Amino acid sequence: MAFDFKKEYKEFYLPSGKPGIVTVPPMKYLAVRGFGNPNDEEGDYKKAVGLLYALAYTIKMSPKGGHMIEGYFEYVVPPLEGLWYQEGISGVDYSRKDEFHWISMIRVPDFVTEDVFQWAVREAERKKNIDVSKAELLTADEGLCVQIMHVGAFDDEPATVKVMDDFALENGYELDFSPIRLHHEIYLSDPRKCAPEKLRTVIRHPVRRRGGLR
Repeated sequence: MAFDFKKEYKEFYLPSGKPGIVTVPPMKYLAVRGFGNPNDEEGDYKKAVGLLYALAYTIKMSPKGGHMIEGYFEYVVPPLEGLWYQEGISGVDYSRKDEFHWISMIRVPDFVTEDVFQWAVREAERKKNIDVSKAELLTADEGLCVQIMHVGAFDDEPATVKVMDDFALENGYELDFSPIRLHHEIYLSDPRKCAPEKLRTVIRHPVRRRGGLR
């Protein structure tokens, strides 16, 4: 049976609708950085997502093309994720989507080394005739965070974020945003196939113990 990150690591992908504190270990991602409103039909965000899935499935399907990767195992491509920030803002302001900086990401197994990544880039460019020069192999080390499952439309997230952030503050933590510790979302539903009120999104914020370490 194919390894499924969501099922094997439920504490990171399937939190409850109530806030909780979690320590997130380092994880490897295919990533593309960009700027602008993610809802723009012709914007860079949608292009980045397409690029990421092209690379992700190039790696996943590598044995079928005869390319053997050391340590490879069958796995389910994990869900799309995103890190979001805006200049001069702690967290995010949902009313200013045109000012979003984002890092769109798909997790990959640890057997994906820089050499494997570079092979996938060349293979995707050759087979799909696309430019993947903006992609990178990124290791994110989030550490201590507060997280929650948001159910509903993306535009309704602020109320859920407030519940989550209030929980952290009430339990001895403080938000700890920085250039490398950002607002994080994990998209468990396909908005093309799911009603907005049923969308499931993991929302995660970096925290540290008040007056203490991360």
